Amino acid sequence: MNKTLTFTSQVFKDGKQYVSFNPELEVASCGDSPEDAKNNLKEAIEGFIAVATQEGTLDSILESAGYVKVKKSWRDPYLVSMDRLSVSV
Repeated sequence: MNKTLTFTSQVFKDGKQYVSFNPELEVASCGDSPEDAKNNLKEAIEGFIAVATQEGTLDSILESAGYVKVKKSWRDPYLVSMDRLSVSV
């Protein structure tokens, strides 16, 4: 696997906490500040990857999340844009 993969971090405020979410792996965490929430998300993703590696499921998880395996390395999905859309409900 690559030494570094890139993951999306979404941070939003929920009451007094900041919640961080990674949509590729569907991993979430939280913290007292946006930076704490992102740091905690990074640790949660590292833990998720460690467990998935141990269970032998990491390849299928990354593939489902849009990562591409090239020989023995993984390539990040090609992100075209990230926007917020308003929809009437």
